[in-house]
Amino acid sequence: MFFKKAKLKKDFDAKFVSLMKETKEEWQQAQNIEALIDDYDLTIIVQRKIAESKHFFLYKEARIRKILLK
Repeated sequence: MFFKKAKLKKDFDAKFVSLMKETKEEWQQAQNIEALIDDYDLTIIVQRKIAESKHFFLYKEARIRKILLK
């Protein structure tokens, strides 16, 4: 039984795009929370940095895989 490579790539690309959208929303939410907090809270800053790192890692991977976001 042979798998069609194009179909698998298309499926995984769709999952990858949805993951990128989720991480972008998570990053934006962390930015909003950080902007609303008046006090300097290190955990919130760390959460924002982690979310930002995840998003940019996926963005770089998308460029390597040549995935187009629509």
